[in-house]
Amino acid sequence: MRNTAKITTAVLAAGALTLGLTACGSDQDSGSDASGPLTVAATATPQGQILTYVKDNLAKDAGLELEVKEFTDYVTPNTAVQQGEVDANYFQHQPYLDDFNKKNGTDIVAVPGATVHLEPLGVYSEGLKDLADLKKGATVAIPNDTTNEARALKLLEANGLIELKSGVGYEATPKDIASNPKNLQFKELEAALLPRSVSDVDAAVINGNYALEADLSPAEDALAAEAPENNPYGNFLAVKKGNEDDPRVEKLAKLLTSPEVKKYVDDTYDGSVVAAF
Repeated sequence: MRNTAKITTAVLAAGALTLGLTACGSDQDSGSDASGPLTVAATATPQGQILTYVKDNLAKDAGLELEVKEFTDYVTPNTAVQQGEVDANYFQHQPYLDDFNKKNGTDIVAVPGATVHLEPLGVYSEGLKDLADLKKGATVAIPNDTTNEARALKLLEANGLIELKSGVGYEATPKDIASNPKNLQFKELEAALLPRSVSDVDAAVINGNYALEADLSPAEDALAAEAPENNPYGNFLAVKKGNEDDPRVEKLAKLLTSPEVKKYVDDTYDGSVVAAF
């Protein structure tokens, strides 16, 4: 059984955090003094685990002092970077970051060459062994954040359950469904809550990191999962714009895309997490 990290805090309210960002974020200095430890915000699994592996096995020899702060939601790691509470984060993919920056007026950017891994999104169920067994009117739980909701709907479309309107992109919602032969009902939940919803719905589409924290394997337990080929949802190291050239960030970017990290990912997650470099 793989090692999993324990969820230690309750999910913070996204609305309150966004208000705090609006009030405080614009006043922070975007620069970094490039001294002292590099503090990185991350969700626990697998990002926190990968960072901890780097900290314990690679950072010292590279001359990098690394601190890892784990969060259980998808909002706080970005607000913390924007407000200068941490130096970087590692938890998100580009469609999510683009949407976050657009909605919150933030200027967080991906560190060039630091896309680390993909967590295949999967469909899970306690009562079904095949998606074809979903009955008419069945309830499917999906993430409620913009890009991951669209990602979940596209996965269901790829498996023939629904058809989205032509040209729908990363902001698709259930309102963009053109065909729903089984009249599926959708329950939109915060991504971190989805593993707990599996017993209350007929199926749930769960983000890879939260599936792993709940000891669910996209490779073994999912009724359907995303294909890794040409997938735009690789997770990367991100910083506030202007801090990309921080020497500490550059060191971490190299370590996160090293052969040692690739081997760690391959050996630890058995295909449930896939190296993206």
